[in-house]
Amino acid sequence: MRFKDWATRVLLISLMFIALIVVLLIGRTTKLQNNPTISRASNPQVTAFSQYPQAQFQSAKEPEKKFQNLIKSPVKTNKPVARYVTTQAFAQYRPSYQVASVDPSNYGERYAQDVNGVPLNNQPIIVLHETGYSASSAINFFQVAHDDESVQASYHALIKLDGTVVYLVPPEKRAFGAANSVFETPQGVETVQTNPNLPASVNNFAYHVSLETPPDSYDASSQQTHSGYTEAQYNSLAWLIAQSQVPDDRITTHHLVDRSGKKVDPINFDGNKFLSLLNTYRQVRPIYRVSK
Repeated sequence: MRFKDWATRVLLISLMFIALIVVLLIGRTTKLQNNPTISRASNPQVTAFSQYPQAQFQSAKEPEKKFQNLIKSPVKTNKPVARYVTTQAFAQYRPSYQVASVDPSNYGERYAQDVNGVPLNNQPIIVLHETGYSASSAINFFQVAHDDESVQASYHALIKLDGTVVYLVPPEKRAFGAANSVFETPQGVETVQTNPNLPASVNNFAYHVSLETPPDSYDASSQQTHSGYTEAQYNSLAWLIAQSQVPDDRITTHHLVDRSGKKVDPINFDGNKFLSLLNTYRQVRPIYRVSK
């Protein structure tokens, strides 16, 4: 066989293999697009989790600036749309951190629909708590499996007395921080019922952060018997929330959202001090969108 004929046959066989591969790839793409079990519509995570504080781990190097994705406005407008960006003060503050696992029974997925099948589109809120006892006791409780859904509990993050940030439940998951709860706004109340046997709550759109209770205030129920929180805790709390796109008016407390009449935390919390620090660690930057 002459070399020219041999080369021609090799080329034809190669073209046949390439054509077969192209056909298989096209078929696989079509199957993926038509498969409802993996389509975007079936994804239960409907809130923009970039709005929640993210776990930014410290290193010996200068921390990288971590900007969150902005939720796109459904209305085309020339008006400025604000987003938060972290500041130099944020970059200079470096709290210690820990990561602690939580038993899967104590947290779950965020739902795309409520118990009645109504689509959910609540914007994120941040709920502030306190542990009641030591940070270690709270973490130990979260790490124990609980079959009783009325007992299951967790936070997304916890801040110790020395300012250490303990990351517990990932922000894209639903922590069980506020059982019977409602978030009040000028437009009305927000709450979501995901279990027909339990009261509605804010858990589906909340990010829960707790402050460790000082030892002299264990099981305290009033400001008179509560010594308050450390400067390190206020700084770390502001630093953590500065990484989010949650506005100031959607940051609240367990006491304010609670409807059981039993929750009073965080006791003796200085909201003005916290907001002042938060505005030091993040600032609003307007983004102008040109309508088409």
